[in-house]
Amino acid sequence: MSAPPHTPPFLPYGRQSVNEDDVAAVIDVLRSDWLTTGPAVDRFEADLAARAGTAHACVLNSGTSALHAAYFAAGLGPGDVLVTSPLTFVATANAAHYLGADVRLVDVCPDTGNLDPDLLRDALDDRVRIVAPVDFAGHPADYPALRQVLGSHPALVVADAAHSFGATLNGVPVGQLADLTEISMHPVKPLTSAEGGAVLTNHEDLDRRVRTFRSHGIVRDPETMTRIDGPWSYEMQTLGYNYRLTDLQCALGLSQLRRLDAFIARRQALAARYTEALADLDALILPTEREGARSGWHLYVVLVAGDAQRRRPFFERLRALGLGVQVHYLPVHLHPYWQEHGFREGQFPAAEEFYARSVSLPLYPAMSDEDVESSIARVRQAVREVLA
Repeated sequence: MSAPPHTPPFLPYGRQSVNEDDVAAVIDVLRSDWLTTGPAVDRFEADLAARAGTAHACVLNSGTSALHAAYFAAGLGPGDVLVTSPLTFVATANAAHYLGADVRLVDVCPDTGNLDPDLLRDALDDRVRIVAPVDFAGHPADYPALRQVLGSHPALVVADAAHSFGATLNGVPVGQLADLTEISMHPVKPLTSAEGGAVLTNHEDLDRRVRTFRSHGIVRDPETMTRIDGPWSYEMQTLGYNYRLTDLQCALGLSQLRRLDAFIARRQALAARYTEALADLDALILPTEREGARSGWHLYVVLVAGDAQRRRPFFERLRALGLGVQVHYLPVHLHPYWQEHGFREGQFPAAEEFYARSVSLPLYPAMSDEDVESSIARVRQAVREVLA
């Protein structure tokens, strides 16, 4: 009797990489006196700041809450405008609406999918309080060019670096490229705390506002309080939220942070192998890494060349072959909520074109050499069958 045909393993587009050190770190906290608001939080924040080279890091319970807190710290509110990219997860824009501000979108560069600095100038006026570039797929936005366009404009730069912690631009680490930087620690991101986020900054006043916002708007510093009844005293000075991250999550994040360099190196090696193996396929446009950029390669996004209508059958064939490919992202302005707020299809053609052609291939640190070769073989098969 002949052996059954070999079925290659299912490969998701991304997944967490958790080892026994991570498990042990969480168990140690479970056996400790602190499950939340304890010493693991302080250690994680100190180590995150040291890794980013920033003076401050404040951890929160999601990347979305980190964006919300960063925007609050920057003073965003009713009547203000946040400028960002349409090619992002909706949280980048939504968090501005949480604060009553308006959102203005600027189209993207066709090669990186990042906000195009050449188009920023037309979006600036005296209502703009924040420019929020998105480091799409782990490739840092062109912060020097954005700063040059801003010139003396008082808007703060808040980086949505959910994809790019561990990346650099001209040797400068993500975290030091903007006034405030948000990172995400969702399971598929550069490192994970199961869920979580953080705000990085060199500005003490901004960090203080993030911390107050994270914990119900409550302060305990006697120098800033209006009423002190005793050593137990605290007071709520602004409307904040319960956005705290637990010690359990921080223990996992601390353990993961020790392997961040290894995670990034593996992502870069996998991306290089994809590029080498797929470079001869005219049917696909491969992602680029600009001079001076060291991408974190959160995603490896290929674009279908020629007729964009071929993207769907290509995507579906890859899924049928056992690749858990994904599409990042439906542009913000194409969502019904945002169309109810004045946006319409056709406003941002570069973002729409990128979206219409894009497919994110499997890429995560735990992928073995055999996994990436299997993924490459299946991509090439789908190209032959669907795109030839």
